Amino acid sequence: MCPKIATKTTLWAAIVTITFINTIATHNEFVSCMNNYIIPFTNTSTYVYTQNMPLYSSLVSSQHNPRFANLSLSRKPLAIVTPQNEQEIRATILCSRHHGLQVRVRSGGHDYEGMSYLSETPFVVLDMRNLNSVTININDETAWVQSGATLGELYYKIAQVSKVHGYPAGICPSVGVGGHFSGGGFGAMVRKYGLAADNVIDAYIIDAKGRFLDRNAMGEDLFWAIRGGGGASFGVIVSWKIKLVRVPRTVTVFSIYKNMNRRAIESINQWQHIASKLKEELYIRLVIQYIHDNKTTPVQVLFNSLYLGETKDLTPLMNRSFPQLGLKPEDCKEMSWIESVLFFAGLENSTKVLLGNKTDPYVSYFKAKSDFVIKPIPKHVFVKIRKKFIQQKLVFMIMEPFGGRMSEISEADVPFPHRRGNLYNIQYLVKWEVNDVRASNEHIDWMRGLYEYMKPYVSKHPRTAYVNYRDLDLGTNREVNGSYLEGSVWGEKYFKGNFKRLVQVKSVVDPDNFFRNEQSIPIHRN
Repeated sequence: MCPKIATKTTLWAAIVTITFINTIATHNEFVSCMNNYIIPFTNTSTYVYTQNMPLYSSLVSSQHNPRFANLSLSRKPLAIVTPQNEQEIRATILCSRHHGLQVRVRSGGHDYEGMSYLSETPFVVLDMRNLNSVTININDETAWVQSGATLGELYYKIAQVSKVHGYPAGICPSVGVGGHFSGGGFGAMVRKYGLAADNVIDAYIIDAKGRFLDRNAMGEDLFWAIRGGGGASFGVIVSWKIKLVRVPRTVTVFSIYKNMNRRAIESINQWQHIASKLKEELYIRLVIQYIHDNKTTPVQVLFNSLYLGETKDLTPLMNRSFPQLGLKPEDCKEMSWIESVLFFAGLENSTKVLLGNKTDPYVSYFKAKSDFVIKPIPKHVFVKIRKKFIQQKLVFMIMEPFGGRMSEISEADVPFPHRRGNLYNIQYLVKWEVNDVRASNEHIDWMRGLYEYMKPYVSKHPRTAYVNYRDLDLGTNREVNGSYLEGSVWGEKYFKGNFKRLVQVKSVVDPDNFFRNEQSIPIHRN
């Protein structure tokens, strides 16, 4: 059960009478508002950090993709707020509106374009790291999880209570729940149970007026929108109620590496034809990677799998369906579901990231893009990809199969529309070690070239993308308040036909477009 909020009727009556004027605050004015107008007699120095405070810099730098850290200070937040409770979130929203500031929300710091820490206009950051509780109710197989919790923390808490329950969300354990759920969220159980967003049954959100709303109070339209449409466009989501799923006591994993030669490309081709049609308990992702180590390093292909069952059942299934891979019993490892989480994260010997360690082990400078594939890509394309990869030192193409449960859910059930007809998703990643403008531009240009090369072989009209792999190359809201026409350029790539409904919801729940960013859902204008 989510904890109830202590309200102060007199104070709240005073808050709603504030006239929101379009002035730009200094950090002193913002802090004064937080102190005097909203929460009198509270020491804001414990949760409001301005640019003249030592901890400010460390909070700004705690990003998954620090390539944005060398941008000018004028685009950094006026203040970073790390709220301990809902009242402090309300205060931040209301004081930001009063002083003409935007609010950017950070749950895990994994936004691929750094949008939670960068803005063209003055803004403050709501860093949700302290709101990270997970409360399990195993009797009804549900949990309340706050948006500042990481996926690793959620998985660990579930495993502490039950050996036969899990949750179908992402593979990277340092990702924040808030952003992941609100963008859809898929991982190694996507073919069995669908998205993280498909298994959300309630939520608490604070809207632009400072109201605290559950599913019943927010209504079904807004509840629909925040489960895949990007919650930051609609308010600050404080916590989520999720339905846990059943997992076997023993699951099976394997990782098989192959040098990317002709035979490996044949295996890739076969994977394209069968991965989305396999038994829904079987998930096999494919990673093409080049990790140059100053030696004669080949481009490699990794077949990485989770099977919700035992080896004795997996090997005959693979021999029938995918004999080209040549899976043998000794390639397989049996373990618990929580151990498989660490296996996929490459952290088999460390549980720190599951125990709330806020140090992200995956920090790097990178540029990413995404695609969805609706028919198998010709083999000659992978020959060309291999040639392109050796132009880089650290590059990945991660292909994750759909089918199973994903083909059974309607495109309109939640805003995430990439369901029936999609064989798999592609995430392209290029990483580099030196964070300067020249290095960034060179690697980003290379990535754009690869993306352009792939255009004939992926989804069309529109060429679709995944909102959790944020990509500002697809388009941005250039106007102050955005427009439907401008937003549809990128919005229909993320949401297809659901974009129109998202705009309708946004126009009702946030008609002043307070919660906005470079790719926020725009409003209809009269």
